[in-house]
Amino acid sequence: MTLAPESPTTGHDVDVRFSPDGTPLAIRHDGRIWMVDPDVHTAHWFTRNAWWETRARAAIGTGDLVSVEHWQVQAKLPSANAELRTFTLRREPMATVWQLESIS
Repeated sequence: MTLAPESPTTGHDVDVRFSPDGTPLAIRHDGRIWMVDPDVHTAHWFTRNAWWETRARAAIGTGDLVSVEHWQVQAKLPSANAELRTFTLRREPMATVWQLESIS
């Protein structure tokens, strides 16, 4: 399934490649690689998981169970005339996989 601005769908797992300093460089989605434009502002923030709704429990020392990490980046396919799209990415606490929240 391909996400399009006309019909955004959330929750798709994506692979994200990061630079050594932790900034996203590329996103693999739907079999294609989208290159993050390093000259366009990226946003990085954290929100809190509603732990009281999920009732997630863990042993002491397990790690951070409430911080949800987000990135918003501008990326495009590597073709010469490709247009930039805004990708919003999300990673749940303790997850190793990134999810695509939206493309616009």
